[in-house]
Amino acid sequence: MPSIAENIGQIEKGLKQETRLIAVTKTKPEEVLLEAYEAGCKRFGENKVQEMTAKYEALPKDIEWHMIGHLQTNKVKYMAPYVALVQSVDSFKLLKEINKEAVKNQRVIDCLLQIFIAQEETKFGLSEEEAVEILTAPALKTLKNVRILGLMGMASNTEEEQVIRNEFRGLKALFESFKKYNNEQISMQALSMGMSADYTIAMEEGSTLVRVGSAIFGSR
Repeated sequence: MPSIAENIGQIEKGLKQETRLIAVTKTKPEEVLLEAYEAGCKRFGENKVQEMTAKYEALPKDIEWHMIGHLQTNKVKYMAPYVALVQSVDSFKLLKEINKEAVKNQRVIDCLLQIFIAQEETKFGLSEEEAVEILTAPALKTLKNVRILGLMGMASNTEEEQVIRNEFRGLKALFESFKKYNNEQISMQALSMGMSADYTIAMEEGSTLVRVGSAIFGSR
């Protein structure tokens, strides 16, 4: 079985120049994360704040931590001091909470709006209309400590490549159309789509961040 370092090397080799790898480290123990870190991977994605915070405290401080799971407002304060990118913003209320905690920590926190693109009801995310509402909300201008850097989406869990490709293509088109809202607080530059099963399709369709877990660490 290839090692974590070999898997990372293999994936990195196949990535386009503009695509960055996020190692999805949820449920993995610290020694496994260290192995990935020593192989040169320094962007980790977690879906639970408590687990991410424990790992942040134990591991090297040059790791970039990405929150990729559904986020409750009452958990924001724990990760506000260190999180690099919140990929899963799915409400204005959450954005306000992130801003409030960013102010306390005297930092600006970068965020992605999570867009619902799948055919399953179980996935979180905003509709196009809801995203536009956030991007054009006058109240957004008062949230000086958050920056919206792009969009994130999860494709349907299906074997049908065309379905996945169409969902990613639709998100990329939305991402491009949202560039008209760019200002000092909104800067559409990051498009996070693609996981272990579909990241190559996502990359072909314009993803700049791929979230890969089992292809690095083996299946859970």
